Amino acid sequence: MSDDLSKKGQQDRSSINMNEEHEVVYWTQKFNVSREELQKAVDQAGRSADAVAKVLRSK
Repeated sequence: MSDDLSKKGQQDRSSINMNEEHEVVYWTQKFNVSREELQKAVDQAGRSADAVAKVLRSK
């Protein structure tokens, strides 16, 4: 059985993969930030969604 590529939901909500467009869209909407702001937070905190959220809240 092949994967259904039309279903691109966030599989692991505990980490952020900036290389997957659907994940970038999900996280920028969830945190209400731009792609650039999200990338800076990921660069600073790592891929952990909780750590990124803390960085974004501190701004």
